[in-house]
Amino acid sequence: MTRSTRPLSAALFGVLALGLAACGASTPSDTASASPSASEAGDEHHDEHGDEEEHEGHDHEGEGHAVTEASSRTPRLALTYDGGVLVVDANTLETVADLPAEGFNRLNAVGDGRHIAVSTTGGWAVLDAGTWSEPHGDHDHYWTAKPALHEVILEAEKPAHVVVHDGLTTFFDDGTGEVTVVEISEWTDQVEHGHLHPIREYQTAQPHHGVAVATEAGDLFVTRGDETTRTGAMLLDAGDAEIVANDECPGVHGETASTDANGTEFILVGCENGVLVLRDGTFTKIAAPDAYGRIGNAFSAEGSNAVLGDYGTDPEGGIGLTQISVVDLETNSVLIADPFEGSGAQYTWRDLARGTEGEILVLGTDGSLRVLEAHGDHLDVIRTIPVIDAWEVPEEWQTAHPALTVLDGMAYVTEPATGEIHVVDYTGGEVWKSADLGQEVIEIAGATG
Repeated sequence: MTRSTRPLSAALFGVLALGLAACGASTPSDTASASPSASEAGDEHHDEHGDEEEHEGHDHEGEGHAVTEASSRTPRLALTYDGGVLVVDANTLETVADLPAEGFNRLNAVGDGRHIAVSTTGGWAVLDAGTWSEPHGDHDHYWTAKPALHEVILEAEKPAHVVVHDGLTTFFDDGTGEVTVVEISEWTDQVEHGHLHPIREYQTAQPHHGVAVATEAGDLFVTRGDETTRTGAMLLDAGDAEIVANDECPGVHGETASTDANGTEFILVGCENGVLVLRDGTFTKIAAPDAYGRIGNAFSAEGSNAVLGDYGTDPEGGIGLTQISVVDLETNSVLIADPFEGSGAQYTWRDLARGTEGEILVLGTDGSLRVLEAHGDHLDVIRTIPVIDAWEVPEEWQTAHPALTVLDGMAYVTEPATGEIHVVDYTGGEVWKSADLGQEVIEIAGATG
């Protein structure tokens, strides 16, 4: 169900149901582009805003706001805190907007490099980060405008996973089991006109904390289960007929969709005893080495056979983890490793990411960012970068604690204890820039512009 969109009042945002578990991360196309080296970054970021022209008379898809033309893309970050959403220039780290939004809100980029879905009371609201590009023949024009937070555009009882794949954005409502698919290319027009035009909708047999992934070929990957038990997944054709199914994935959670080193598309979900992979219309269960070896969040990299995942062996162990998993799609095996090399440091699912060249990034409670490479049956720590002060894993996953994301080849690390954000050149091995946001931020998502 959709409804009209107007500027959001704070009263419309409430606390999102705490029953939503931490969601996995896929690899949307708007997060993978080349970045400068550390020495180049300073010049590029300095010059990026030096050639701007303001256009007041028309909005150039700026949703009614004054629009400024820039000489190149202007990536921005969205960060939630208790009471609002910050929009920050990813290059200068200056706060562009501070938008009120009550309650605990979650963020998911929708794939167009501009808009971000905000999971809140009543469904998904939309944040326009106010940065975008327009093709013009053999070149692009780059624009910025004042960010805007719009009210709920897609209603849901429990708005949860949002997956970007094959030019499509797929939403899953945990409260009803409703799946909604939207074309990424239509996001700007649909937000401006205040309602979505889904190209596909589907209702699961029973509501559950699930996920769906739509494909360009017209198929739909959907998890199976009910409110208490999640068993696996199935693939449906364009007419919702079941093509194939697999129920060997207890506790299915967290997804990623990409292509492997051979160019084969795959969809992977985590299980309490390994992962389930869909390739070429066939499901393959890849078992974990432990009877209970939960992979709940997965992170792929385009063209890589290695899929990063978290890893837990204690059902009652909390959100703090010491081991990571790396699924090898060539050998259908799972490698378990301690990225902290026995130091006792921990991490949570918010502290995992992939670099633009497939690097594995892990932020530990010792405050250091580790860069690792997968080599078949082992992992190598190639770089350890001190970034923030030591911190402790909280008991509740909703509690603010350091988060990690990658945008345009740079890692962004939040430090809620100090209200800061840090830009890390993970290839050069140093913190490039830091800034005080003035808030204890929780979630982070990027808009490439």
